Amino acid sequence: MAKPRKVRGEGKDVSNSFPEVKALIFDLDGTLIDSKRDLVLAVNATRRHMHLDALDDDVVSSYVGDGMQKLVERALGDGYTMAQIEEGMAFFLSYYRGHMLDNTVTYPGVREALEALRSRPLAVLTNKPVRFSRAILEGLGIAPYFRRVYGGNSFETKKPDPLGMNTLLAEFQITAREAMLVGDSIVDVQTARNA
Repeated sequence: MAKPRKVRGEGKDVSNSFPEVKALIFDLDGTLIDSKRDLVLAVNATRRHMHLDALDDDVVSSYVGDGMQKLVERALGDGYTMAQIEEGMAFFLSYYRGHMLDNTVTYPGVREALEALRSRPLAVLTNKPVRFSRAILEGLGIAPYFRRVYGGNSFETKKPDPLGMNTLLAEFQITAREAMLVGDSIVDVQTARNA
């Protein structure tokens, strides 16, 4: 049997950390992957399509976390009809589909951490649409680490609603106390608490 690998930069074996945790559920954007640049470019391409000026990177980043529909709505601002929002959303999805891996990368240490944790069930629960999430994980070569990948359109509700988390708990046959949700935002904290 191979000796557990250490996470780069940490200098310690994580395979026995948190022994009560039987499964880890990860957010995607801002947690496993740095997708900021591709999201900013897609948002600003959408704004140009809608005859609007580009937004600063930090402004666009502050809109991320509640799904792509909310991202586009926030990026367009107030005063748009549902038809205009749908037009912007259609353009955004088309553009992002073709460019979602132009600049997106895993954060340093992610691959090593996933390798060290692979003895436990791992999943992704994100508000990004599931087909984009799976395509990004596959494109970055880390999809095989995850037993389940659920996106913002996998259920009737998105995070912070606990439906996705509770579904994973049931599928992994564990309690909430036996799972750890790893994320980067208050939405992830609320999701874990709600579950």
